Amino acid sequence: MTGACCYNLDVTRTFTILLLAASSCLAAELKPEAIQAYDKYTKEIDARWTANKTPFLWADASPERLAKVKKGDIVVEPWKGDGDTFPPNSSASIHDWIGSVFIPGVTLQKVLGALQDYDHHKSIYPGVPDSKLLTHNGNDWTYRRLRQLNNGPVHGVFRQDFAAHYQEVDPTRWICLTHTTLVDEIEDYGKPKQKELPVGKGSGYLWKLNGYWRLEERDGGVYLECESTTLTRGLPPIIGALFVSSTHALERDGLTDTLRATRDAAKK
Repeated sequence: MTGACCYNLDVTRTFTILLLAASSCLAAELKPEAIQAYDKYTKEIDARWTANKTPFLWADASPERLAKVKKGDIVVEPWKGDGDTFPPNSSASIHDWIGSVFIPGVTLQKVLGALQDYDHHKSIYPGVPDSKLLTHNGNDWTYRRLRQLNNGPVHGVFRQDFAAHYQEVDPTRWICLTHTTLVDEIEDYGKPKQKELPVGKGSGYLWKLNGYWRLEERDGGVYLECESTTLTRGLPPIIGALFVSSTHALERDGLTDTLRATRDAAKK
């Protein structure tokens, strides 16, 4: 019986992978309805992150969560529900996850320095083969980086331009709102025929990505939190249902890696 169950599971898994692979071969197009839905969604996040709310940290909203973070765990969860929103008539998905980490023995300036070291993000963060600071004026920064996705059928390299605005809340707390201003896909990256595709064309695995950061220095270190909101292509219902755990793992692992890498860079 156990062998039969394993066999059926393997067949189902193989069939699902083939379905996703076939779907991934089809080009996706970014629709105006998807852009409008994402912009509306992220404007609400902007307002939430800039509001003078209590508690300041997401971790502080749950004693259990705070205890995990304080003891060294990186806690990552969907912001609400299962983290997915499917705007109508958009053929797109919005993924919204948040995470928290405590970095003992460092200062706010040390963590801010790691976040703002845009020329070296390529050596700080996994899946970032290149990065470059473009402009800096006070608390406003623009930068460019390449993002490489490589998880089975979900793969590709994307050029991302970001605008980041930092704001001091008080001497022990800062926030940063980072918005993509451009995302395009690089076809055949690293090959002689490499080329950038028009914006909104390609696989659709990454159309937009915003990052929202909170930092608070206390308890002998810095609490660092990030909410990551991405806009990607939607998947046909049967594939989306079968792969929901895998897509959630991608979001969770990606944010966990980002928080871990920032922590490690700040501690150097």
